[in-house]
Amino acid sequence: MSASQSAARRTVLKGAAALAGAAGTGLTLAACSPEPARGAAAPAVPDAPVELGAVADVPVGGAKLFREQRVVVSCPAEGQYKAFSAKCTHAGCVLDKIDKGEGNCPCHGSRFDVTTGKVLRGPATAPLAAVQVKAEGGKLIAG
Repeated sequence: MSASQSAARRTVLKGAAALAGAAGTGLTLAACSPEPARGAAAPAVPDAPVELGAVADVPVGGAKLFREQRVVVSCPAEGQYKAFSAKCTHAGCVLDKIDKGEGNCPCHGSRFDVTTGKVLRGPATAPLAAVQVKAEGGKLIAG
């Protein structure tokens, strides 16, 4: 092994040892970082029109989570729809369910009012982003 290879190897080993010593801190940071598998890499709101489903899927006075499209839609009155990003504003995870009008983030427990987007429980502090939505030909279109 040459002197330069040996020096490079020592540098890598020192770096690995430093990372191992800080593993607790690294794991803590990783736990609060966005998870790409849950949609963190995708935009918070659709960047082009996307069909969500039938208008009948969203009951009057209720809401529906369109998890694949990362959108939650509520229907406060017949023919009126409000939509919000289903991407948590804390760490970018996608909401996993709606329970009693509250969208739940499975990563850290943030809760959002699905009719207003407002934070009901942290750690999130910012509301869900509003999304344009319209009913067209019996279908809901977001974006």
